[in-house]
Amino acid sequence: MTNQSPLRGAMLGFAAMGLYALNDITTKFLGGSYNPVQILFFSGMAGFPLVMLQMMADKEGGHLRPVLPMWTAARVLIVVINGLIVSYAFTQLPLAQAYAIFFLMPLFICVLAAVVLGEPIDLARGSAVVVGLVGVVIALRPTETPLTLAHLAAFCGAFFGALYYIILRKTGGAERMAVILIYPMIAQTAVVAVMLPFVYQPMSAVHLGLTGLMALEGFLGSLCIVAAYRLAPAIVVAPMQYSQIIWASLFGTFFFGEPMDAATVIGIAIIIASGLFIMLRSNQAPRATLS
Repeated sequence: MTNQSPLRGAMLGFAAMGLYALNDITTKFLGGSYNPVQILFFSGMAGFPLVMLQMMADKEGGHLRPVLPMWTAARVLIVVINGLIVSYAFTQLPLAQAYAIFFLMPLFICVLAAVVLGEPIDLARGSAVVVGLVGVVIALRPTETPLTLAHLAAFCGAFFGALYYIILRKTGGAERMAVILIYPMIAQTAVVAVMLPFVYQPMSAVHLGLTGLMALEGFLGSLCIVAAYRLAPAIVVAPMQYSQIIWASLFGTFFFGEPMDAATVIGIAIIIASGLFIMLRSNQAPRATLS
């Protein structure tokens, strides 16, 4: 069993979110020229050599058969679906809006932990979930900016992402790193390969290189986040997601001309505060659970 190290887990979680933010930004840049299916296919193909190298360096030994096949199948399905809808959301939405919705993930984790892991939700945490939803409404201002299919994709992405992390926390210590990485990659690449002929556009060498960079960012991010959840509880690792807002504000402003206004900042602050409250509260025994 892996020794617990909250500090190392937090640092790895922070590194993972930085890598994922770079991956999101690269996806958004390429999304101006190519369909998300094509981006996922070429980044997936570029990722296979990285996973092969990881398997060769793996000292855990053993086979590639999942110890928990049903949970592995669930993770694979989530990755395939989420890869498509999250890529679509990032190519269509301003970075700040996309992150405002994705920051609902810790709130969804709170709810899903009750369903999947049997963790009770007390009244305070239940209220914090509602407050977080209010923060999303403030950040998005649906009366001023009509909600689109991309917003719905981001909401679904936050939900499936939360479910993925719940499953990862439940099974991460039982499965080899190679098993955790290889099955979702194979499934996602196979699915988008079938769809690719319908959306393919010729790519320049520079853009192909960027899909390789995406693969490296995602691969390193996956290594970091899996290791983080093995080393530390979710309450320590999950708040690191909020560091992505730094990247959203910087890159959104300087590269995409998408500055955050006051309402977006206030809404995101409310979402972050509610998420942090939930995670801090989860370290305490619940007093009154919601029926």
